[in-house]
Amino acid sequence: MHSDETKEFLDSLPELEEGKTYCFKCYPGIECFNACCSDLDMILTPYDILRMRSALKMSSIDFLRVHTTGHRAPDTNFPVFKFRMTDSAARTCAFVTEQGCRIYEDRPGACRMYPLGRATKPDGKGGVSEQFFIVKEDHCRGFLEKDEWTGASWKEDQGFREYTASNDRYMNILSRVKQGGHPVSDKMSHMATLAMYKIDEFQRFIEKMQLFARVEVDEKRQKAILEDEFVCLSFAMDWFELMLFHDTSKLKPKNVPTRTACGK
Repeated sequence: MHSDETKEFLDSLPELEEGKTYCFKCYPGIECFNACCSDLDMILTPYDILRMRSALKMSSIDFLRVHTTGHRAPDTNFPVFKFRMTDSAARTCAFVTEQGCRIYEDRPGACRMYPLGRATKPDGKGGVSEQFFIVKEDHCRGFLEKDEWTGASWKEDQGFREYTASNDRYMNILSRVKQGGHPVSDKMSHMATLAMYKIDEFQRFIEKMQLFARVEVDEKRQKAILEDEFVCLSFAMDWFELMLFHDTSKLKPKNVPTRTACGK
């Protein structure tokens, strides 16, 4: 889950049980088109923000300043960024047009899953189990359409699977911190903002601080991390798992030789 706030919201919705179906379709011309794109209280994941700002060709600092509001989660002290609505009376999305979303191919995961909500929890086998919930709003006419879906088929159709690996890894990190019962330090919270949400800045930090001298990363991956922000986000999660949990399953620290008393 993104937060206790999100969990409470999903718990208030009817669950779509595994194998059960629902009917839904959204398209230009439907009576309620774009009605769901306003007055949102949407938390953005690191992957959401990376996809959105890549589509907009914006730096992380500019994107966060213009399109988000931020705070820290009280239970983990990790950064939380919410999507900023416009200042209009309807608080519409900044990217909605009469023709639909202008960053549709890179829209946030919550928009992709609508009208479903998705919750995950560790399955005890290194993966996650997922639940789907139906978000049925009064204005929505999409439920009157005849197209039939399961939670899994909707997730596949909407391209959410591309988001799953990154989002679920990040949620797992937050879950492990929360289960430990100790929020991270302010220093680690600032580092999480840099590594997860300001990846272009994190790439420069890696070079400046010679981070590859401290961890085992082959030259091919080093090059990819510094050139591809999506690869760098995966590395950032590896790095945080190492720092927070001493988890060496994906990233190992280098053995730095120590000097002896005689200086040899």
